[in-house]
Amino acid sequence: MSETTLADIERALDRAADLETEAAVSVLRTARQDLQDLGNDADVDEERRRELETDLEQRIRAVEERDAYDGGVGASMNPAEDDAP
Repeated sequence: MSETTLADIERALDRAADLETEAAVSVLRTARQDLQDLGNDADVDEERRRELETDLEQRIRAVEERDAYDGGVGASMNPAEDDAP
C-alpha cells in the first residue's frame, strides 16, 4: 500500500501553484501517479479521489498553458503598443 494520502495530494496541488512550470508539472505528475496508486486502496474515498484526479488534470493543463503564454505565445497575440503595426 502507498503511504500517500488524499491530503498529501491536496497539498501537492497547492504547492505546485507556487512553483516554476517544470517543477510544477513534475509535482503534479507525481501526485497523479500517487492518486492512481490510491485507486487500488479500498480505504480511500473513491469519489474524492476522482475529484482530485480531475483537479490534477486541470492544473497540469493550466500550468502548461501558462508556460506557453509566458513563452511568448501570449505576447505575440497581445503585442505592446510599440510593437503594433
